[in-house]
Amino acid sequence: MKPLKGIHHISAITANAKENLRFYTEIIGMRLVKKTVNQDDTSMYHLFYADKRGNPGTDLTFFEIPNAGRTYPGTQSISETSLRVANDEALNYWLKRLAKYGVSHDNVQEVFNRKVLKFRDFEGQRLQFVSDETNEGVAGGEPWPDSPVPVHQGVIGLGPVELTVPRPEKTHRILTEVMGFREVGTYENDVDKKITVFATGEGGTGAEVHVKASHNAPRERPGRGSVHHVAFRVESEEELHKWVDYISSLGMTNSGFVERYYFKSLYFRESNGILFELATDGPGFETDETLENLGQSLALPPYLENKREEIESTIKPL
Repeated sequence: MKPLKGIHHISAITANAKENLRFYTEIIGMRLVKKTVNQDDTSMYHLFYADKRGNPGTDLTFFEIPNAGRTYPGTQSISETSLRVANDEALNYWLKRLAKYGVSHDNVQEVFNRKVLKFRDFEGQRLQFVSDETNEGVAGGEPWPDSPVPVHQGVIGLGPVELTVPRPEKTHRILTEVMGFREVGTYENDVDKKITVFATGEGGTGAEVHVKASHNAPRERPGRGSVHHVAFRVESEEELHKWVDYISSLGMTNSGFVERYYFKSLYFRESNGILFELATDGPGFETDETLENLGQSLALPPYLENKREEIESTIKPL
């Protein structure tokens, strides 16, 4: 198979889709590029926030589970999501904007030779802005021009994803021996936990996984503000079928080929129990909506259209 191209999307959990929509569009300034439902449970929203046209590598998505409890952070988790911005100066803008809206945040710091700004959303989702100033890898997307955030400070995609695991060597092996990642460095955080950095494809901020070793922490209890899974980019449907055959040949339990309409997918869990998805770059979100109208109405793939009336009667309008 060809190397994985980087991060495709990250899917998290919210208990309040309406407030989630307000936070990520009005404060963070991302574009709602698709308002649809969870194809495995059509009673819940699935919201996609991204760049101007929802390019692969820019999508932060949320499932709404209204009765989701709080998250108890711990190990065996996707413990931090990064949002890319163009340069270090953009982080100064975000310091002021987060303070203006009362968003919990830290100061700008340097992590793995990049400037970052860590913050939490209204449900405690663990996030950071990461500067692309020194990036020489996968290119970012194009900020939404109608965003309340100026284009030069806007979010251009997803950055490194952090995994916290009790047996890091097992995750390292899956990433390198199975998925074709390469180790590119290590660093320690402020509580002396070693973090190992892996990259795929062109590398850089849009193609890294940071694996944090946490041997004694309890397992995370997910809820609102936690991450459900991370997806990695596959070039084409043909390549994805190769991955399905390969993962199956290794005896790893997996979903097989899954039709998601906007992309095609394969799901499996790595050795510490974290859910990985491989997803194709296309067809994309303009399959059933024009670029100008992305996210404005409830979009359903053709195989759910016959349930539209039932679905619309179940979910609350945003």
